Amino acid sequence: MKILAGNSNRALAENIAAYLGVPLCRAQVRRFADMEVFVEIQENVRGQDTFIVQSTSAPANDHLMELLIMIDALRRASARRITAVLPYFGYARQDRKQGPRTPISAKLVANLITRAGADRVLTVDLHAGQIQGFFDIPTDNLFAAPVMVADIKQRQNLRDVMVVSPDVGGVVRARALAKRIDAPLAIVDKRRERAGESEVMNIIGDVTGRNCILIDDIVDSGGTLCNAAEALLAKGANSVSAYITHGVLSGSATARIAGSKLKELVLTDTIAPTTAVQEAHNIRVIPIGPLIGEAIARTAREESVSSLFD
Repeated sequence: MKILAGNSNRALAENIAAYLGVPLCRAQVRRFADMEVFVEIQENVRGQDTFIVQSTSAPANDHLMELLIMIDALRRASARRITAVLPYFGYARQDRKQGPRTPISAKLVANLITRAGADRVLTVDLHAGQIQGFFDIPTDNLFAAPVMVADIKQRQNLRDVMVVSPDVGGVVRARALAKRIDAPLAIVDKRRERAGESEVMNIIGDVTGRNCILIDDIVDSGGTLCNAAEALLAKGANSVSAYITHGVLSGSATARIAGSKLKELVLTDTIAPTTAVQEAHNIRVIPIGPLIGEAIARTAREESVSSLFD
């Protein structure tokens, strides 16, 4: 087995390699003077089972090109099998036509990874489960729920907890986690009555006296989370925390979260946390490396990955 790392999240790749008890494969992933990507695999990988750990997070295009070129380098070096390990799969929110003459970019990226030479894909909490069908190669979609459940059980009094979906689209994810910790479920119904007017938030479920936990796959601008926290507190919730798999946190999102009424935002490290995230008083990062490492080990041994979540 060979584990390779791009530049998107080397710390996570090192954690995965440490869990597996193997060193990272020596490789150079750098830029030419004109910023073209150059890759050189500095170990023999002929006949090896290889895994490239690379989130396609910001700058998404640079990290995607690194991934594609690393796949090509391994294919030309006669690796036996190439698995693209994408803890965060970028472009996943463009999974359908939003209007006339718009692309389905998630499908395009899936095609690029497949045609570059990947034999299988391993990712975490896809924005929409059906994106697995965009790939014409085996795709394992891991769930961060076991990591989150362990943290919630360690830090929360489960008798007072209520799991909350920040929108109707995330109900399936929230319901699955609520079932794991035997907690009730509430839903935030957000609506914009007219263009230019602020969203009106209605809470489906009684949150009075509850410690609410918002569950979602991605936090980007942070606006929905902050607004949902205010609406839940206004309805009588004791506190509001959030557990999110992918901390995209673009622009001023970190400052918005830090100044919000959220008690705590808990992220996994599928995306490398910035300095601002690490310094924020109400943002905490929990490791996802052991979960991904176990999935890689089972893939290499040709064992069941889905049984991780039974």
